[in-house]
Amino acid sequence: MSKAGAPFTLLLLAATVLAACTTALPPATDPSAPGSPVLVGTVVKVTDGDTIKVQLSSGPITVRFGYIDAPEHDQPWGAQATAALTRRLGGQQVELEVETQDRYERLVAVVYLRGENMNAWLVQQGHAWAYRAYLKEASYCVWESDARQARLGLWSAATSSTHAPWEWRRAAEGEARGFTDYSRETVANCVAAMPRAPRG
Repeated sequence: MSKAGAPFTLLLLAATVLAACTTALPPATDPSAPGSPVLVGTVVKVTDGDTIKVQLSSGPITVRFGYIDAPEHDQPWGAQATAALTRRLGGQQVELEVETQDRYERLVAVVYLRGENMNAWLVQQGHAWAYRAYLKEASYCVWESDARQARLGLWSAATSSTHAPWEWRRAAEGEARGFTDYSRETVANCVAAMPRAPRG
């Protein structure tokens, strides 16, 4: 997208959000942004384990789940993560707590199904990692650790085949940096990898 088109895209995004906003607040189980607008729409397609297409009253949008990263299609557990999310959200009405827009023009959001945080659910069930580079809540590190300990989902596979999706994508794009050994990952290490809030 050209720089000239960026202001128009942001204005269009703002108009879409305002047109579809409800007065609902995020569920009490996730107090990350009380009072933020929540979009309501129907899931028309599950693209992969952390991306869905949602039909709003104002039109269709693509939503990337915030704070988490699911295995890619060609990665071990990628198909299973997609299937699990499809079973849970296919055709369902969801609420979207929008965080931002990414470089692919997808809305990045926390997705709720009848008040339940689906981003958290994916990590708790072992279908996704806590996406360290974008985390704002340490709870995701705890949920990932619990899923690891219980060997749920992707954590049931051999450690040698369990690679972080963000590193898998870099390798696929030819950025050969190798893979980090996360086999002994701890909650403390995960939290330490979170972005630091800027100091005022």
